[in-house]
Amino acid sequence: MTKRSPDILRIAVAQLNPTVGDVRGNLAKAREARADAARQGADLVLFTELFIAGYPPEDLVLKPAFVAACERAAEEFAAETADGGPGVIIGVPLKRKSGLHNSIIVADGGKIIAERFKVDLPNYGEFDEKRVFQAGPDMPGPINFRGVRLGIPICEDIWGELGVCETLAESGAEILLVPNGSPYYRAKMDVRHQVAIRQVIESGLPLLYANQLGGQDELVFDGASFAINADHSLAFQMSQFEETVAITTWKRGRDAAGAQDQGHEGWACVEGPMSKIPDREEADYRACLLGLRDYVNKNGFKNVVLGLSGGIDSAICAALAVDALGEERLRAIMMPYRYTSADSLKDAEDCARALGCRYDIVPIHEPVDGFSHALTQLFEGTKEGITEENLQSRARGTILMAVSNKFGSMVVTTGNKSEMSVGYATLYGDMNGGFNPIKDLYKMQVYALSRWRNTHVPPGALGPSGIVIPQNIIDKAPSAELRPNQTDQDSLPPYPVLDDILECLVENEMGVDEIVARGHDREVVHKIEHLLYIAEYKRRQAAPGVKITKKNFGRDRRYPITNRYRDRD
Repeated sequence: MTKRSPDILRIAVAQLNPTVGDVRGNLAKAREARADAARQGADLVLFTELFIAGYPPEDLVLKPAFVAACERAAEEFAAETADGGPGVIIGVPLKRKSGLHNSIIVADGGKIIAERFKVDLPNYGEFDEKRVFQAGPDMPGPINFRGVRLGIPICEDIWGELGVCETLAESGAEILLVPNGSPYYRAKMDVRHQVAIRQVIESGLPLLYANQLGGQDELVFDGASFAINADHSLAFQMSQFEETVAITTWKRGRDAAGAQDQGHEGWACVEGPMSKIPDREEADYRACLLGLRDYVNKNGFKNVVLGLSGGIDSAICAALAVDALGEERLRAIMMPYRYTSADSLKDAEDCARALGCRYDIVPIHEPVDGFSHALTQLFEGTKEGITEENLQSRARGTILMAVSNKFGSMVVTTGNKSEMSVGYATLYGDMNGGFNPIKDLYKMQVYALSRWRNTHVPPGALGPSGIVIPQNIIDKAPSAELRPNQTDQDSLPPYPVLDDILECLVENEMGVDEIVARGHDREVVHKIEHLLYIAEYKRRQAAPGVKITKKNFGRDRRYPITNRYRDRD
């Protein structure tokens, strides 16, 4: 017999940080969250997409043993709801006759009362679910939970055009609860709100959007879960980049927000957190911080090491490392050569002192001279140039990797997106390393975030307040210091010009004529386009790094290495 529908439903939103493949660890997190929700009087706990497996699991779900372990954990968790506490909605991969599915289970009273399968599988950008999952064979129907008919579309089911939410509304759903694994990119929050509001308009139902938190390889999941009432108002907004379990209170009544007619008893969220979403620079910085922290910690590194050159890129990476891990877990090494300026030596030391991290100086004269001597006979009769310059960078890369091998420290790579775009980086030199927190930041964005960090300490940061990136590092002309009086602008256009051209080419896929129409010199645009294409082989060998833009290298922008196309027509 169907239970009488309640007038109030308390839903706990579990905005948590799972780890891909850690089935037992993720289950333990789920248990802790449910216990917390029970203490706060919740009726139901909503977890995020594929929580038991971690998201995205990629080809890990092609391993039958892994999928079986996930299902066992879900069944174990479901059995625990026999204690009379809150029911649960949790994401798990399930193998059924219809195939392997991205699924959720709903559990209450000690058993699984329903399963639902994701219908719309994303296959763009960072997503390639169609290669590992099968779409649900049928459109999902609502699930009766303690007398309330819940519609549970899974992530892409509300982004696509299949009409999943409308179908749920037409078949009797009263509230839409959406478990998500939605990665961060700049201004993503506005996009999510727009998507949710569109579904609310089309279905006439309130929608709760629960999003995963944490770093997973190059992706950062920023949380920021929220709900939109049926009158299109923002019902609650959870924090961004913070792990939390929040209780939301939902009330049914004829005066509920957005009721379609006076005779309809609609639901509205009447109580929940209302957190402020960070501005652009803060959000980008916190995404880089979270991505670095989780990559290091989830992969079991005790500490990190980086080359601190006295330049802006290594300085902000050092600040991020200290903020993410603490000063005691960063070792900064200055590796001077004959072209290293006195300013760079002082700036690097000042930066390390401001951050409080360990700082060592390892001169590279002997290894570079040794390489040069060893190559004398092979290089006889040739002029010195980029090859000899790159020996400096490769000597530094070798030293950092040696420290990594000796002490188990992960090397933090420090190249920005502008450099990676045009190949202004040395393979097996400054590109050495395990992870790059600023890989998807253009040079001018690096400057903007550095200025922001000097006046702010983000929540959860372990680093000090005050100026942590010396002003001289921000003010001086950037240089690789591989030859006398060198600056980056000897080889590249000024960074404001370069970055604008690159954003046109990379982010917006604009043609040369369109870019020239913005006021750029045609010859310069052709040069940058050429450099962008020929540097693809370097980028394929680069360390992973945090995705910040909609078009990061690797997951989003996938160009062939062998490519003769140039926009010359």
